[in-house]
Amino acid sequence: MSGLGGLNKSPRGVVIGLVQLELPVVTTPAELRLQVGKIDAMVTKAKKGSPNVDLVVFPEYSLHGLSMDTSAALMCRLDGPEVAVFKTACARERVWGCFSIMELNPSGNPYNSGILIDPSGELRLYYRKMHPWTPVEPWEPGNLGIPVCDGPNGSKLALIICHDGMFPEMARECAYKGADIMLRTAGYTSPIRHAWRITNEANAFCNLIYTASVCMCGSDGVFNSMGEAMIVNFDGTPLAMGSGVPDEIVTAEVRPDLVAEARHLWGVENNIYQFGHRGFVAVRGGARDCPYTYMRDLAAGCYRLPWEEKVQVTDGSSCGFDPPTREYQVRMK
Repeated sequence: MSGLGGLNKSPRGVVIGLVQLELPVVTTPAELRLQVGKIDAMVTKAKKGSPNVDLVVFPEYSLHGLSMDTSAALMCRLDGPEVAVFKTACARERVWGCFSIMELNPSGNPYNSGILIDPSGELRLYYRKMHPWTPVEPWEPGNLGIPVCDGPNGSKLALIICHDGMFPEMARECAYKGADIMLRTAGYTSPIRHAWRITNEANAFCNLIYTASVCMCGSDGVFNSMGEAMIVNFDGTPLAMGSGVPDEIVTAEVRPDLVAEARHLWGVENNIYQFGHRGFVAVRGGARDCPYTYMRDLAAGCYRLPWEEKVQVTDGSSCGFDPPTREYQVRMK
């Protein structure tokens, strides 16, 4: 149960507030500053409306809108004024916050980044979107992997962004690294509604992980973002769902201790364990090889689909972007 959105909070529960922020129009630095102020105010609203809230999550594009403008004047930095305001807001309200920024990249296209800030105003997680929604989005592919951090009340948090959630490997990586709550921020519009719901539920069920996902909401005069905030139990059952109301804050309590119990004690539905221990009834410890051709090929740098030569959309030219000339550079750790 969601405990009436966290009103009846358990001692080790985590109350999450998903902000269906109204889709903004941001075309100038002045409009960017105004939107920073609105997000700052919404942190306060979330805490006043739900005093027990532990974590406030803002959607992808909540700061920049959906223009896909890559102008340097509109891009952010981790040490920039926008992030400084978010840090101050979290410290002032004593709450965790998840925020979206389009990050300046001096070496290429900007990154679509997400950050988690703790109640002392410290940056705790920093992620760059791994799977931009191509060919529509121009962002540089993320090169930081999928980080996990300690969160409120003993939780472990991971963050993915929008289209990332359409790849089951993303949620599996979050859980494999120990996360019990996976946040998914998005700017999706209404045609994605069905895929949004089923992937949020499947990601939770397949990995015994809570998923907490939120989109932008309302219209900027061109696009209609759908809201559709969802908090899904680790068995794939929705706990709380939003509608299409802009600036609605959808809350629910999740209990990471129950995730740990399921991961330790469940048998037939412990899918993430069974994935690496196939058929443990027949053979001790199960089979622990890698039978998946696509995994082996991807690791070897030779991933190729049987229909690879027939794929026609392979750059962003159909959406007005120039074909890229740079090769991807693997980040050295």
